[in-house]
Amino acid sequence: MPDVRLSSARGKWILLTTVLGSSMALLDSTVVNVALPRIGRDLDADLAALQWTVNAYMVTLAGLILLGGALGDRYGRRKVFVVGVLWFAAASLLCGLAPNAGVLIAARALQGVGGALLTPGSLALIQATFHPDDRGRAVGLWSGFGGIGAAVGPFVGGWLVDGPGWRWVFWLNVPLALLCAPVAVRHVPESVGGEREGRFDVLGAALGAIALALVTYALIEAGDGSWAVATTGAAGLVAAVAFVLVEKRRPGPMMPPDIFASRQFTAVNVVTLCVYAAFGGFFFLAALQLQVVVGWSALAAGTALLPTTALMLLLSARSGELGDRIGPRIPLTVGPLLCAAGMLLMLRVGPDASYAAEVLPALLVLGLGMVTLVAPLTATVLASVDTARAGLASGINNAAARAAGLVAVAALPLLAGMGPEAYRLPDAFDAAFRRAMALCAGVLVVGAAVAWATVRRPAPDCRHPECHTHGSVAVPPLEPETERGEEHGTAAPRPRGTEPR
Repeated sequence: MPDVRLSSARGKWILLTTVLGSSMALLDSTVVNVALPRIGRDLDADLAALQWTVNAYMVTLAGLILLGGALGDRYGRRKVFVVGVLWFAAASLLCGLAPNAGVLIAARALQGVGGALLTPGSLALIQATFHPDDRGRAVGLWSGFGGIGAAVGPFVGGWLVDGPGWRWVFWLNVPLALLCAPVAVRHVPESVGGEREGRFDVLGAALGAIALALVTYALIEAGDGSWAVATTGAAGLVAAVAFVLVEKRRPGPMMPPDIFASRQFTAVNVVTLCVYAAFGGFFFLAALQLQVVVGWSALAAGTALLPTTALMLLLSARSGELGDRIGPRIPLTVGPLLCAAGMLLMLRVGPDASYAAEVLPALLVLGLGMVTLVAPLTATVLASVDTARAGLASGINNAAARAAGLVAVAALPLLAGMGPEAYRLPDAFDAAFRRAMALCAGVLVVGAAVAWATVRRPAPDCRHPECHTHGSVAVPPLEPETERGEEHGTAAPRPRGTEPR
């Protein structure tokens, strides 16, 4: 029975190590965007290599994050978390030492493996170790401090790129890990899940990651028009079909197909795919646009994007309360439309753009749209399945968002007509960026239409999110697994309005 109190010294150490661990993985999914132009120049890399610098990390993270949570439940959450932290640090060190783009891309893939081990473990440790009376507040603090880290990340990343160099964006993870891992070993109690029998769905995880990797490769290299690219894309689709078939037939699948029997769960994940595909494409290209076309430094570009995260931190909890009162349908329709408007406002951002007149209004509208939709989206995901499967549903939704983002980073430059050297040619990149923003806005409108047509108000006794304060712009928040009593059906549902804040 978990009994650590948040006010105790041990409770503070546990909160510190989980925040540090999750922040490392969260930062590396966003901060690297700011460093891309400098990485490209220093390593003489083309646009495809920059796409892979982002996507190699996302492929392994999205493909293995559910398996990472299962490993922690089986072998010990603290143990897997510490392994993930040290793995992530070693891969980060290799990223910083990379002599060429190929080594950097391989190291980024290894980073994603470490992220898949530590990301679900950080939240699971809080859920497993804190006293029930303190758990809600601990989750809130974990989520809030993680959001602050996400807000500071692009600023710190830009400062490092302009100062000691882009390699320090990766090397910064090493001292954080050397602080995080010993604290976890000394102060965090070990815990395991209730189910320790049966096989892991390694085959399903491998097929999912392979499908993502092959499809991503085909999209990035599609400009060549070669048979090798076409064959790779076809192989990726075959791997995706095989993944679905394996998940249907395995006794303990990583992604149980019957969870999609809920029409609302399926619909909300379609909305997630649309929304986070647009976000992934936007934040990849916006950091380049501000540096390549507008002519700002990495620090200025990173700082310029802060309003979206700041709005998320300040208003996400209130947005969740509004969604509780009026239902999710309106927020999940209006939110994507606001985001689409923000991206269309980015069409005004060109050479010598003014931050106050052109960039800031677009980011404020985009941020308000994100605030409007993210918290109700998470709440609707949790409300669409049985309470005992809420943690699984959150993990699937989080993985879907990551997959959507990496496919967007792969496909959007192709669809917008960006050539291999586009990021070195301001005029060509500016024209392609405008086409890309129009495409992102169109995808968001599709998401809004799906939400309006399919999303309905959940039952009043459904589970509510515990991560109320959220600052990540790349993925929806992970939510903790249910309490042991809820897993076995012995705990009463939490009444509306009494969830922890």
